[in-house]
Amino acid sequence: MLRVMTERPRLAELMACPACGGRLTGPGCLSCRLDFPTVGGIPWMMPEPRIALIEWRGRLHYLLTHYATEAARQRAALEQEPVSGLTRRRLEHGAAALDDQAKRIRELMTPLGLAARNEAHAVHVALGTELPLNQGLSSYYTNLHRDWCWGEEENAAGLAAVMGAMPDGLRPARVLVLGAGAARLAWDLHCAVQPGLTVALDFNPLFLLAARRILDGKMLELYEFPIAPRTIADHAVLRRLQAPTSTPAGLELMLADASSPPFQPGCFDIVLTPWFIDVAGEPVARLLQRINRLLVPGGLWINHGSLAFADGAPGDALSLEELLDALPAAGFARPEAREAQLPYLSSPASRHARLETVITFGARKEQDIEAPVPGRAVPDWLRQSERRCRRCRNSVRNHCQPASTPSCSR
Repeated sequence: MLRVMTERPRLAELMACPACGGRLTGPGCLSCRLDFPTVGGIPWMMPEPRIALIEWRGRLHYLLTHYATEAARQRAALEQEPVSGLTRRRLEHGAAALDDQAKRIRELMTPLGLAARNEAHAVHVALGTELPLNQGLSSYYTNLHRDWCWGEEENAAGLAAVMGAMPDGLRPARVLVLGAGAARLAWDLHCAVQPGLTVALDFNPLFLLAARRILDGKMLELYEFPIAPRTIADHAVLRRLQAPTSTPAGLELMLADASSPPFQPGCFDIVLTPWFIDVAGEPVARLLQRINRLLVPGGLWINHGSLAFADGAPGDALSLEELLDALPAAGFARPEAREAQLPYLSSPASRHARLETVITFGARKEQDIEAPVPGRAVPDWLRQSERRCRRCRNSVRNHCQPASTPSCSR
C-alpha cells in the first residue's frame, strides 16, 4: 500500500479508510489500526482486510477442490462399461483440462495465497457464509473470456450504450467503475474518453489479478468451459486472453467492496455501474446514497445492465419505473433511460447464447445527501479480535479491554 501512495499520487490523494471513512496519509488507518496490503500490485482496500483475505483464500480452496472433484468424476466414468471411443475422448479431454486449469488458476492466484482447509472453514462458519460454488471466484467466469478473447461485438455494443448516456463534449477527469469484473468496459471507456484517472473496482481477486496480467501485456491462458459445447474439443477450450492494444496511463485496479468504497466524498466526475446494482447485495436506496457521495457536484452516474433483481428481497427488486422514481430522493435528476437488445455471452464454442434487453441511463447529481450507513456487517467479536491493543500491540482478545477502548491490562 505504501507503494501505491508514492507511485500513484493521483489515486492516493482520493483514498479513505473503507472502515471509518477517514483520510489515509500512509499505508494504513491509524484510527482503525488497519494496514492495507497490495495483492499482485493491486491495493487490497477491504474494510476488514485480513478477514477478507481469509475469505477469498477459502473461495480459492473451494474452486480448486471443485476442479479436482470434477476431474475425478470424469475419470471414474471412464471405468464404466461400455464407453465408446468418442465418449472416452471427451472424458479424457475434460479431465486433463480441469487438471491443467487448476494449475493455471493456482499460479494466477499466487499473490492471494491459499488457505488451509481448517482456517477457511472456521471463518465461514463464524461468519455464517459457507460458500456455494455459484458465489465463489468463478461466478461470471465466462465474462473473462468475453472481455479479453472473443467478445469484440459485445464489448463494442456495451461501450456504445455507455457513451450514448454521456452528454456531448463531456471530458471527465476521474471515472470510477463499480463492479468492474475483469475490467474490459473500464478499459474501453478509459481509452475512449481518456480521463486523467479511471479506477476499476471489484471485490473478486480472480478477475482483477487476471486483468492486471492482461493489461501489463503478459501471457495469460485459461480454459473456457462452455455451457453447450459445439464439439468434443469445445468442452474445454484453452483461450489466450489479451488486450487489443497497450493500456493508456491512468487506469488503476482496486480490490475493494463497493459497499465500503475506499474514497473520500466528491471525488469522481463519473461513476459507472455495469450489470451491478441488481447483484450488489444491498438495497438499491443505500447504493444510490453511496454513488451520490462519490460524485462531484453535477457529476454523472451511468447505469448499464438488465435490472435482473431475481435474488433480491421483494421490496428491493425494483422495476425500471421504481428505480427512476427513487432518483430525486437520492439527489439525482430524473434521466431518460434507453433500452437496446444486445448480444450476451455469445461464445463461438457454445450453442448457448442470448439477447438481453439492456437499460442504460445517465443521471446527473443535483444535490448532496446524507452519508449512507456502513457497508456489510462483520460480527463484533471478529471485528474486535482484529483490533490492536495500544499498550501491547497484540490483537485485542480476552486479556484486553473492549474494543472501544483498546488497551490491555499488561
